[in-house]
Amino acid sequence: MLKGIDPVLTPDLLWVLAAMGHGDDLALVDANHPAARIAKDTTFGRVVELPGIGMARAARAVLSLLPLDDFVPDPVRRMEVVGDPAALPVVQQEVQAEVRRVLPAAPAMAGVDRFAFYDLAKSAFAVVQVGDPRPYGCFLIRKGVIAGEKP
Repeated sequence: MLKGIDPVLTPDLLWVLAAMGHGDDLALVDANHPAARIAKDTTFGRVVELPGIGMARAARAVLSLLPLDDFVPDPVRRMEVVGDPAALPVVQQEVQAEVRRVLPAAPAMAGVDRFAFYDLAKSAFAVVQVGDPRPYGCFLIRKGVIAGEKP
């Protein structure tokens, strides 16, 4: 345990979040996602697992440390519902609320077709799979920057 760090953030996940660079994507996916197959193609190369954790709780933990990219119009993207791309299942509404907790002016999440999402997830820095079984709980979160002074 570390002071001030959400206990949901495992050592592997902390490393992933710190190692990601500006513009890298994190695939935050539900328990139904083919995470093991997809993760082997990512930079990290394996799944970071958060079993027993709901999607909104996992998103809150990740967003407590990960700055969102404000240079792109869609820093958080969601998997579209097959046959109804405009639909926003409850799990997606919950994650949108977590995004707006850290960035009140955040745009609505852009939708990505299911198979296009799989391809984009393969090019992500890492895949984090949570224990949430609800379908369409799959997101791509793009890391932004934290501007600072030269040390």
